Amino acid sequence: MEALIYHFTLLSDQALQDKTFDPSTIEDLMKLFEIEAYKSWAAMEQEQQKEVEEAETELQQAEDYLDSVLESAMDEFRRFEAELESRSKAELKSLVETGEKARKMGNLMEKSATVASKRYMEAALNSATASMKSAWKGLSSKKASNQISNPK
Repeated sequence: MEALIYHFTLLSDQALQDKTFDPSTIEDLMKLFEIEAYKSWAAMEQEQQKEVEEAETELQQAEDYLDSVLESAMDEFRRFEAELESRSKAELKSLVETGEKARKMGNLMEKSATVASKRYMEAALNSATASMKSAWKGLSSKKASNQISNPK
């Protein structure tokens, strides 16, 4: 491009000094400027395309890395979730077993209390019966002795 500008400067000087100068020479030079401009534009466009492709490649690498990190995080979350679920199931099982043991213990204590209550009632009834028999005997023997000593 610098060579074309230099050549244009020479032709401009020549056009100013030479009255027989042919203006088509400058037109030919202007076409060369146009061609050079298109070449520059094409080279710039090609460079831009190359940069776009590099940027797309880097973006794809970044997306792949992000996907990898996200997948890793999801795997870790799934492991955590499975471990937490396993612990929860074990704790629930333990609580159910403890509840079942408590229920059985409650049933056993209820049966024991019922048996003890029945035995207490039987003992109280037997004691009351024995007291009544003893009292009846005492009364019966006093009546008999009173009748013998106080005949009417």
